[in-house]
Amino acid sequence: MILTDLDPSTVRPKINELMTKLFQNIPSGVGSKSKLRLSLNELDDAVRSGAKWAVEKGYGIVQDLERIEENGCMADADPRAVSDIAKKRGAPQFGTLGSGNHFLEVQEVSEIFDEATAKVFGLEKGKIVIMLHCGSRGFGHQVCDDAIRVMVGAARKYGIQLPDQELCCAPLGTPEADNYLKAMNCAINYAFCNRQVMTHWIRETIDQVFPAQKEQMNTSLVYDVCHNLAKFEEHEVDGKRKKLCVHRKGATRAMGPGRSEVPSLYRSTGQPVIIPGSMGTSSFILCGVDSAKETFYSTCHGAGRVMSRHDAIRQFGQSNLKQQLEQKGITLRATGTEIIAEEAPQAYKNVDDVVKSVAQAGISKIVARMVPIGVAKG
Repeated sequence: MILTDLDPSTVRPKINELMTKLFQNIPSGVGSKSKLRLSLNELDDAVRSGAKWAVEKGYGIVQDLERIEENGCMADADPRAVSDIAKKRGAPQFGTLGSGNHFLEVQEVSEIFDEATAKVFGLEKGKIVIMLHCGSRGFGHQVCDDAIRVMVGAARKYGIQLPDQELCCAPLGTPEADNYLKAMNCAINYAFCNRQVMTHWIRETIDQVFPAQKEQMNTSLVYDVCHNLAKFEEHEVDGKRKKLCVHRKGATRAMGPGRSEVPSLYRSTGQPVIIPGSMGTSSFILCGVDSAKETFYSTCHGAGRVMSRHDAIRQFGQSNLKQQLEQKGITLRATGTEIIAEEAPQAYKNVDDVVKSVAQAGISKIVARMVPIGVAKG
């Protein structure tokens, strides 16, 4: 999430221009290719160093790194553990949004639930923010595919009985597990870099569309948080501190106040937690709380689907979703009608109910609600 000093009265008259330029400046879609041209050696450097690599190349500012989970770099990332196929898939996609549920949204902060925390996060009611959701693209997908083939064999090798092949695994400390963790950390760092590069292009686009505000514009990063990964962390189990490997699949970290993993500027409040809805509904920003230790400081990472992509395309493929969204005041840019159909708001759970349940369960605290006024989908 990126802050701006803009308000809807300034943005709405230019929303078509803004969304068109964002769509042009940030490549989107299944086969999208980056404006960058990275050699494989440069890619190795990037996935070893994470967002710091991007900042050093001029894509962002040093202060961004303080507002990224792990400061934008997972240690023990080793490009030698990544296949050439993954690198060849990843290099051309570096700095691209991708497809599926990945998105870029221009949003208005419509409601503040926790004034004190919102102030720390820099959020004000009626201001415009930018929310970006994307990951490690084909690079991470290939890292996973490569590992599954290895892990199926490893499970047999180590005598692990699998109820389902999709649960293939290897014991920690084995060569198979060690190599996977090194490759996975590279994929995480790829995602950090990917979002950092696009954050830079978002800032450039805002300056292009709103040149009068350029000198005074605040486009600080609120936070960059991950999901779909495994991390080694210390947690309390049966009254004792233990080092655990926490897998967050379809979940995001929600560290509470005082945890050393939380950036110092957010340590008094707990880390920001970003929960998107769908392209036609609200999104939320929450914060981590102490009681989230019951879930190893984890919460959901989005509204979640209630309908498969195939079913959504079949049901909404011939509908006029774009016009329906525009009637609600949401300007949409997408690569095709199929992606609009599969990401139809009706294919997702009610995000208000999801977030309310998270708050009532004591997993995270609601800070603010945002509503979309412009959406870019791959």
